[in-house]
Amino acid sequence: MSRQTVREAVRRLVDDGLLARERGRGTRVRTLAFEHTPGTLEGLFHQVEAQGATQTSVVRVREQTTDPEIAGRLELPARAALVHIERLRLADGEPLALDRSWLPARVAGRLLDAPLTRAGLYDELARLCGVTIVGGSERVRPVVPSVAERRALGVPQGVAGFAIERLVRSEQEPVEWRQSLVRGDRYSLVVELSARRSRQPPLPWAYESPAT
Repeated sequence: MSRQTVREAVRRLVDDGLLARERGRGTRVRTLAFEHTPGTLEGLFHQVEAQGATQTSVVRVREQTTDPEIAGRLELPARAALVHIERLRLADGEPLALDRSWLPARVAGRLLDAPLTRAGLYDELARLCGVTIVGGSERVRPVVPSVAERRALGVPQGVAGFAIERLVRSEQEPVEWRQSLVRGDRYSLVVELSARRSRQPPLPWAYESPAT
């Protein structure tokens, strides 16, 4: 195969977005990036799968605990029992996000034994606990990951991330407070714009968001 043929093949792959060519770093396979449209309840599992990748999770923590501040966010008594689940989210085997979720133990206790490696948390919450998410709110802000977070996500120094704080509700009550850290080099937010000005007030938050 001639060098010219190889160059033309590489050029076409770059044009198609499959390869990235950078001065001083050579040519590399471009990592698939994922998009999220704010304002939807769709979880990361379905976002990743809908964009052609396989989403899996490594459960790092699964416990029953108490936390007065988080109980307050969930409108519970300070000493209420909570289910705490921490997961490393993978897309095609590569780390994409760190998720920490807290839910009332009285409604989500069965999640302590749920298989979460290939399932969305909300799907399992509905299947095992009979709880359906109907609404909520989230806040997104850029952050610099800590050393431990960079190590878990496999990102080099200098790569920022998105800190996403989400509170979701069933018809009756708040059922999950979640803190997520998503890799900034593999994730973007896409917002649909409209010429019509919204008259809705900002969503209320019970607390100022703590540093993640």
